[in-house]
Amino acid sequence: MLVSVVIRTLNEARHLPALLESIAGQSLAGHGCEVVLVDSGSTDGTLDIARQHGCRIVTIAKHEFSFGRSLNVGCKAAEGEALVFVSGHCIPRDPHWLARLVAPLGVDGVVYSYGGQVGDTSTHFSEHQIFAKYFPPRSQVPQQGFFCNNANAALLRSAWQQTPFDEELTGLEDMHLAKQLVAQGQRIAYVADAAVYHLHDESWRQVKRRFEREAIALRHIMPEVHIGLLDAVRYAASAILLDWGAALGERKLGRTLGDVVVYRVCQFWGAWRGNRAHRQVSRAAKERYYFPR
Repeated sequence: MLVSVVIRTLNEARHLPALLESIAGQSLAGHGCEVVLVDSGSTDGTLDIARQHGCRIVTIAKHEFSFGRSLNVGCKAAEGEALVFVSGHCIPRDPHWLARLVAPLGVDGVVYSYGGQVGDTSTHFSEHQIFAKYFPPRSQVPQQGFFCNNANAALLRSAWQQTPFDEELTGLEDMHLAKQLVAQGQRIAYVADAAVYHLHDESWRQVKRRFEREAIALRHIMPEVHIGLLDAVRYAASAILLDWGAALGERKLGRTLGDVVVYRVCQFWGAWRGNRAHRQVSRAAKERYYFPR
């Protein structure tokens, strides 16, 4: 089976070489592999790195970008039966990542799989806790529910052709597609040991905007979910206390005390703002969410 790895990029020169080198070194278990890079205006050498590694490059104008649209462009350009999505700031943890990630596809009704995510020493302590919550050490093949994450995922091309990604969402296009597939009787798989290091290099403003745009998208996917201001305060306080407890257990409380507070405040401030935003987001607002630099 030919596997097409689709990577969305905007100025990903910092981590892209390690990602592409890891892809080149994967044990493919008989699969062929190509890399399709979808770029939305990089100016930092990302495209030169991609050319040096033999990637097929397609571009999307910055003003046309959305996560779903860029993936649809990449999937259309790809030739593989399996479409693998990995962020340009993710690095596979071992040479068996790709084979493990695609292994469930086509088995027992599974059409969409996603792998584990972990941080490194540069990752915010609270983000480590989020990774541990959503990407536990035990696989679920298939899983219950429709959670999925395209920072590290694989999709059968036939499923994408029938149900492409929503191009209007400000985020969570993965969960939206997974919800549709589950409603059609298809299944999702979580493969814990197909893991990547997910390395966010974000300012606090970018953290807040990430959670804000995801909350806007979540209103479309799960309109029954509402976050009031008191909810946001309560969730933030609870998360801060839980993180402090975890940090204390790991003897890291002193050096993470303030970082935990700022991270969780940004998270739930962004979630509250996004949840109360209008469903239709202006082009200017979308560019703030997608391109906060």
